[in-house]
Amino acid sequence: MTAALPADLFCPRVNTRLHGPALSRIVAGMWRMGEWGMTAEQRVAFIEQCIALGVTSFDHADIYGNYGVEGLFGEALRLQPSLRDRIELISKCGIKLLSPQRPQHSIQHYDTSAAHIVASVEESLRQLHTDRLDLLLIHRPDPLMAFDEIAAAFTSLRQAGKVLHFGVSNFSRHQFESLNRRIELATNQVEFSPLHTTPMFDQTFDGLQDLGVAPMIWSPLAGGRLFASSDDNADRLRLVIKGIADELNQPFASVVFAWIMQLPCRPLPLTGSGRIEAVTVAVAGTAFTLSRDHWFTILRAARGHEVA
Repeated sequence: MTAALPADLFCPRVNTRLHGPALSRIVAGMWRMGEWGMTAEQRVAFIEQCIALGVTSFDHADIYGNYGVEGLFGEALRLQPSLRDRIELISKCGIKLLSPQRPQHSIQHYDTSAAHIVASVEESLRQLHTDRLDLLLIHRPDPLMAFDEIAAAFTSLRQAGKVLHFGVSNFSRHQFESLNRRIELATNQVEFSPLHTTPMFDQTFDGLQDLGVAPMIWSPLAGGRLFASSDDNADRLRLVIKGIADELNQPFASVVFAWIMQLPCRPLPLTGSGRIEAVTVAVAGTAFTLSRDHWFTILRAARGHEVA
């Protein structure tokens, strides 16, 4: 944290597309909540602190924490039911893990059948102690996925009021557009950071911008490698970002989040920390814009060469 952070930070909201869900521009990722060592009361406090910053969207998946994170979050909602109408709940399904929590699974695999999608939603609703998900994503592309079957399952869930909006995660441009032709998709959640710029160049972001769909971004800080990796490229990139952060009197991570959010496809980055200070630094990235010189300086360091 630095003294440069304004006291009145508040995260803006965006619609992921026309008629899509309104989410906070920074989304609180719950993947590691099981590792945070919080009591249920501390989880309530953390959710309330996020809301106070304007971070109202919380990202889950059925498999997170070995099928345990949704239940931990649900315990907090049971303790403080009024929180539910102040937040947006996002979850994912479509991966079956080998787990003592799922002894019927004999091999780790994908399952995007209608039956599995519906059953996963029912279990997520039970674990999260809620009657609806604001957004449901297919977690990863499935070689056996049938677009018509997925669309039919989504339609059924929407008609039942159990899921309000739908999207995907880790889909290629063609996969996204194929399903989007059958049912309107709100987002594609993909990996992106200065150490993983592929979606910028493989048409993922271009295709979403063309459709007016904002992507969600997982691992925007490269899983911490931007801070700690000993890789030569990461070291050079870290020094470049630190130089810009020092020049702007902004936290290092805020500069990374600002760099990501400057893309015209309007990305919504996820945090991955149970420290409210880390969430605050991410929100700070919504409050300033990098110059083109600074933006391309980071891109050049990320790619290791000038633009051609």
